[in-house]
Amino acid sequence: AKLKMKCGAQFTSKLEGMINDLSLAGDLIKEFREHCDHLDEGRSALGGIDFSVTVLTTGFWPSYQVQDANLHPQMQKAIQVFHNFYNMRTQHRRLQWIHSLGQASIQGKLNNRRHDLIVNSYQALILLLFTKDESHDLAFIQNATGLDQQLTKKLMMTLTISKYKILTKSGGDTKAIEDDATFTPNDSFQCPHRKIKIPPPTTEETHNKERVEEDRSIAIEAAIVRIMKMRRTLSHQQLVTEVLTQLSTFKPNPKLIKQRIEHLIDREYLERDPNQASTYRYLA
Repeated sequence: AKLKMKCGAQFTSKLEGMINDLSLAGDLIKEFREHCDHLDEGRSALGGIDFSVTVLTTGFWPSYQVQDANLHPQMQKAIQVFHNFYNMRTQHRRLQWIHSLGQASIQGKLNNRRHDLIVNSYQALILLLFTKDESHDLAFIQNATGLDQQLTKKLMMTLTISKYKILTKSGGDTKAIEDDATFTPNDSFQCPHRKIKIPPPTTEETHNKERVEEDRSIAIEAAIVRIMKMRRTLSHQQLVTEVLTQLSTFKPNPKLIKQRIEHLIDREYLERDPNQASTYRYLA
């Protein structure tokens, strides 16, 4: 409430939406489990896996590129059960699955030692291709998972070149995945920990330029409102100078600050002084 009063409702609306999504997520998964218990197959309808879903509202959260994949039959079965459950609750919202944010725990045995591998959904799809001591080349993995070559290579790097080398690869390049590389389970893998979390590859969505610009615009507007609420009246140059002083994480272009001021005038947060156009007044 204090943050909302200081920065304005627009600045905190997305944060409130995020918090609301997370608070509802626990109730939703509880309802889903009760739904599964009442099915004829019980929880075995989920394909024998422990499955949970977090539903988030588009617009409150960062945007991510949707990458389709050939999911494992057990995953497909669990997802379909959730689809049926969710469609019974609402007819006005459409689910879009962001598999890059999914997390899976896979039990594996390497070098006669059992490990619980915590990976994302795409990494899980790859590891599930190696249920025995088989070898697969890059083209086979790409075709089996339905992922593009660039993403497949990034995923293979997390499993062969990074800290935890779950798989071994052919070829002499220790920093890249060759187009003709083949992969096998690493029988000499050693790690004292039973549970191992393998980080996913860094994707370009993390550095989404449009998202950064949008977040910065919100931060600029929040700073303007904060300053004007305290000062009540300021000239254009004074306001720009104070905004630049307050925003320590980045230095916006004065033209961008002017654009955000115009937006706030349009939305009646500020107004121009009728006697002096270069002076702004805060509208309570």
